[in-house]
Amino acid sequence: MVPTKAVLTAANPAEQHLPLQTITDANGETKTALQIILEDLFAAGLESVAIVIAPGSEEAYLRAAGPHADKLVFIEQATPKGYGHAVWLARDYVGSNPFVLLVGDHLYLSHSGISCVSQLVEMAKQHDTCVSAVQPTHESQLHLYGTVGVTRIPGDKTASEINTIIEKPTPTRAEQDLIVPGLRHGNYLCFFGIHVLHGKVMELLDQQLSSLADNETLGLTPTLAELANSERYLAIELDGTRFNLGERYGLLRAQIALGLAGPHRDEILTSLIELLAAKK
Repeated sequence: MVPTKAVLTAANPAEQHLPLQTITDANGETKTALQIILEDLFAAGLESVAIVIAPGSEEAYLRAAGPHADKLVFIEQATPKGYGHAVWLARDYVGSNPFVLLVGDHLYLSHSGISCVSQLVEMAKQHDTCVSAVQPTHESQLHLYGTVGVTRIPGDKTASEINTIIEKPTPTRAEQDLIVPGLRHGNYLCFFGIHVLHGKVMELLDQQLSSLADNETLGLTPTLAELANSERYLAIELDGTRFNLGERYGLLRAQIALGLAGPHRDEILTSLIELLAAKK
């Protein structure tokens, strides 16, 4: 699968401001989090991005996109009916084509010379199937992420076949159903926030939305679980780290990591040592 489009969800009322936050990238340039995300997408070969936003926020996102504004399509989620519903709203934009799906409240830092988005897109091309990025995550953070149970692929250090997906499991449930051989005790494979999916996902979402009651919301996890039950669907451990900007000090952690990854590492380290050494 070779995706040329991406969908970025940013309509959650509690998180819609996060992609608009200003941060300094690894090269020392001040940008918005949205601009950093878009740069990774377009560098990976994507041609356009649909951003699912809350009503009335298009102008703010256009400003935050900087030089990439002309490659954006905006889709408003008038009623907050869940993450799955936000993705479904992009069905006409996506059509039957493969697409990259990201959340707007995460930043991704590669530990190699290849961005996290590019790594996943390349794996989708290589395996010609839907793939989701995952990251070993401590059980104390399971309440934040969808978590997968997998079967390791012999001879492949990064790709596994997904057989179970549970949204925000308890540590007890994870220990029963989601243990992955080779991971450190108390760690599980949780979604990284980047997926390469195809149009069938929109069909599954459409079916599930048609059966929802008016007061119900739709997550994406039930659809991905159904996808895993119906076809080959891979989890890919990327060479990188995700930063959830919505966590306490999430933006600060991302900023420190970006600073340490660039040419100003010594300057950042010196500042951190000075802060740690300062008297209260």
